[in-house]
Amino acid sequence: MVRFIAALDSKNGIADDHGIPWQGKIPTDVQQFRAKTEGGAVMMGYGWYVEQQQPLPSRRNLVATSKPEKLREGFELVTDARQFLQQTQDDIWVGGGAGLFASTLDLADELYLTRLDKDFNCTKFFPKFEDTFMLQSQSQPITENGITYTFQVWVKK
Repeated sequence: MVRFIAALDSKNGIADDHGIPWQGKIPTDVQQFRAKTEGGAVMMGYGWYVEQQQPLPSRRNLVATSKPEKLREGFELVTDARQFLQQTQDDIWVGGGAGLFASTLDLADELYLTRLDKDFNCTKFFPKFEDTFMLQSQSQPITENGITYTFQVWVKK
């Protein structure tokens, strides 16, 4: 099964040119990410890989990139994300970035989204998904450090 996991602001923004604007401000979201992905495989784009100091612990760290460089220890190269996701028998969590989400959204079975109620002036966005997915569940609102958000699960129609 292919699952996407991401936090989106009120305009479906996921990051700006400096990273994730709400990074470190919503710890329950970090706990949710860990709980969902621990013990599994997480696919990340090259930009996220570069930001990582070390592999995500207790996970298989897949890096989708066509760049020919050797990856650091603990990361596995995936040169064709679409083909990999189409052929794998494993459960995969796709964690972004924007390019990876956009190029593989049609392969996702479920979306695990943290929906923030505020515009963070992002420059990178999650692709439009509401036409092909339906909301299956939503948590009660959570507020941390002045940011209110909900956890949502969307399934392919």
